Amino acid sequence: MPVLGMGGFFWRARNPDVLSIWYKEHLGIGGGCAAEGEPEPPNEWVWQVRGGPMVFAPFKADTDYFAPDKQFMLNLRVRDLDGMLTRLNASGIRIMTNDAWDTPETGRFARIHDPEGNPIELWEPPAA
Repeated sequence: MPVLGMGGFFWRARNPDVLSIWYKEHLGIGGGCAAEGEPEPPNEWVWQVRGGPMVFAPFKADTDYFAPDKQFMLNLRVRDLDGMLTRLNASGIRIMTNDAWDTPETGRFARIHDPEGNPIELWEPPAA
C-alpha cells in the first residue's frame, strides 16, 4: 500500500486565524510546531509529529460518541494527559472525562472543544 500516513487535516472555520492561534497556544499543534523530541519543522506550514498509532474510522451517522451536529471529532495522541488537563483547566478550557471511556487496553481519554465548538478527544495510550 503506498499510503504512509496522514499528510494533513483541513476543515472550514469561521475564523481560521483565531483557531490557528488557539491550537498553537493550548495544544502546541499547527504550522511551525514540533512534537516533543522531534526536529524543528522545515517551514511555517508543517507540524512535525511523532509517529505512532492512529485510528481512522467512520462512525454511523447517528452515533452519540460526539455531537450530532459535528461531522468529525479530532483525536490527538498525548503524553501526560493529567499534566495537559491541568494546563487546559488553568486556561479556562472546559474538560470532560468519563471513567467508562478509559480501559487498560485502550488507555485514557478526555474531551475538550475548540472556540468554534469542534470536538477534540485527547488520548493517552496505555504504557508500552
